Amino acid sequence: MRIHHVQVSCPTGGEDVARRFYGEGLGLAEVPKPPVLAARGGCWFRSGPDDGVVEVHVGVEPGFTPARKAHPAFLLDGEELDATAVRLEGLGFVVDRTEEHTFPGHRRFHTADGHGSRVELLAAV
Repeated sequence: MRIHHVQVSCPTGGEDVARRFYGEGLGLAEVPKPPVLAARGGCWFRSGPDDGVVEVHVGVEPGFTPARKAHPAFLLDGEELDATAVRLEGLGFVVDRTEEHTFPGHRRFHTADGHGSRVELLAAV
């Protein structure tokens, strides 16, 4: 079994904020949604095949509430982890390194997407 994609939520009209975080911040490419699903709003992102495919679907959720505990965790290499932290901070996202060395065999940090939902990024050491 493998994961095809991770679904996260945003409030109505939150697509541009999602593009800033997942596109600019995490460096994922936006991919078109199938026309039948595009009418629902939201946006989809995917990484390239060189580092394994990661797909994130951002869906519009009426009555949206940020996920403060539940979260996707993205595995990067060490240099990419550090570069992503710098890029996110440069875009104004908070990078929390307080648990950097608390997950055996990995370095990690937590951040929140532009809508306040938790996201973890980690690299094996």
